[in-house]
Amino acid sequence: MIRPARLEDAENITSIYNHYIKNSSATFEVEPIGVTQMIARIEECEKHGYPWLVAERDGEIIGYTYATQWKARSAYQHTVEASVYLAPESRGQGWGTKLFKELLEILKAHHIHAVIGSVALPNNPSIALLEKFGMEKVGHLKEVGRKFDQWVDVGFWQLLLKY
Repeated sequence: MIRPARLEDAENITSIYNHYIKNSSATFEVEPIGVTQMIARIEECEKHGYPWLVAERDGEIIGYTYATQWKARSAYQHTVEASVYLAPESRGQGWGTKLFKELLEILKAHHIHAVIGSVALPNNPSIALLEKFGMEKVGHLKEVGRKFDQWVDVGFWQLLLKY
């Protein structure tokens, strides 16, 4: 089941996210975050009217997706950055596709025009997910992050929504 996130989901969402902080370059955070920080992030999305969805299987949160403001300037109000994270044991089962499809439908209904996906490279599964939805690579920044004693590139994918 895919549904809007609730604040009581924050503990499970935090656990999924902290896995990526500790074990990958998918996020450039380097220290695990707490549940309070995650609640603040969910509330910030809600405050601005951006969706935050969870995938739930047998009562357990197994993944999530959300959209955030791309930039603070007013002219960017119809552009968002989208992210998807899955519990490690739930990868490769189609949950990323289900979550992202639902997110895009909500964004269309809210008249969002442009969706940006940023990917720490290399990350073939994330790239495949974005491109499955027609997102096109529009940029590549070299060595802009440093994690696990390595420089990391970031690629940007974009989709213009038709509503």
